[in-house]
Amino acid sequence: MKKYKIITFGCPSNISDSERVATILEGIDYKESEENPDIVVINICSIRQSAVDRAQSKIKYFKSLGVKTIITGCILDKDRAKLEKLANLVIKIKDISKLPELLNSKYKGKKKDRDYFDILPKHHDKYSALIPIMTGCNNYCTFCVVPYVRGREYSRPTLEILNEVKSAISSGKKEIWLLGQNVNSYKDKNINFSSLLKKVVNISGNFWIRFLSSNPKDLTSELIQTIKSEEKITEYLNIPVQSGDDNVLKMMNRSYKISEYKKRIKSAIKEIPEITLSTDAIVGFPGESREAFQNTVNIFKNIKFDMAYISKYSPRFGTPAFKMKNQIPYKEKNRRFKELTDVLKKTALKKNKKLIGQEIDIFVHSSENGLLIGRSKNYKLVKFLGPETLIGTFIKIKIKEASPWKLIGSIK
Repeated sequence: MKKYKIITFGCPSNISDSERVATILEGIDYKESEENPDIVVINICSIRQSAVDRAQSKIKYFKSLGVKTIITGCILDKDRAKLEKLANLVIKIKDISKLPELLNSKYKGKKKDRDYFDILPKHHDKYSALIPIMTGCNNYCTFCVVPYVRGREYSRPTLEILNEVKSAISSGKKEIWLLGQNVNSYKDKNINFSSLLKKVVNISGNFWIRFLSSNPKDLTSELIQTIKSEEKITEYLNIPVQSGDDNVLKMMNRSYKISEYKKRIKSAIKEIPEITLSTDAIVGFPGESREAFQNTVNIFKNIKFDMAYISKYSPRFGTPAFKMKNQIPYKEKNRRFKELTDVLKKTALKKNKKLIGQEIDIFVHSSENGLLIGRSKNYKLVKFLGPETLIGTFIKIKIKEASPWKLIGSIK
């Protein structure tokens, strides 16, 4: 039996795509192996140039070992020609069902030329399932290549999603992640994202529902009420703000103003006081003045996020922002990154300390260095001493200590 290895760059959607690639390869009698693979599939992310550079380095390394390399994932047209010269095969992620034919192999799965969403993934996490509900994006933010590499928004049929969720739950999954570049814009006929969530909730089984990622413009009162009212939906919300300044948001082509963002977030906090809020923010966007950056600092102080994915703006060829004037020096980006991170650490620590002495529900998913590790319903990382038989279960933990990014607890 031949061996394969998959290397994935990028977001949870890319990870989910790789799990479908694994299903196809195992359907032609390949076995996953970290050592001496016959074939390496590199699932690329084009969001940042650094990711493309790392992928090219991997291709060259495996090529020097005589290993066949296949590239798939989010690929810009400008990168494709260069990658085709390096790799044995470059294939669109939507065409992975054609891999057996391209590798001169007979596929032993159910269908041959099917949509890649129809392929049931080989989940690598024993208890968590990544399930895409839509792909693509219609927003065309000036810093982002997603609409160019994944196309415009496409929502999967509801029944198809529900069947995949049922399959995941029947195989023992306890966390269901619904994925999309903009999940809350999901629309299948008369079913919107809130309606879809309620249908997933009605599937029998003991599991939690999480989702990524959301656009502020689509955070509706209906969605907030759905999260509030349904026990299986976790109180965790990732709503990227990107910048706290209206002028920068306009340059980014983000279709909301900070006053609207704050109003929606405050509404979520009012309805769900225990909700964990995370966001995405970019520092050093072209033309971002010190005053504009200070507005981002102010919204971090005002909202008091629990978590944030802060990135330094990285020029990406093919996006409108790449051609913008007033690019911010790297040294200044670093300074702004550190300042914003320091604000986040203070607010995250303050919020986590409020949990000391409380008993919270967590799902235990792994162990490390003698400690069990889990996530609370609102996605706080928790570590505690306990028997490994608790892995894969829901349990109440009493919080004893807190830091910005994790909690230490004990069994009730």
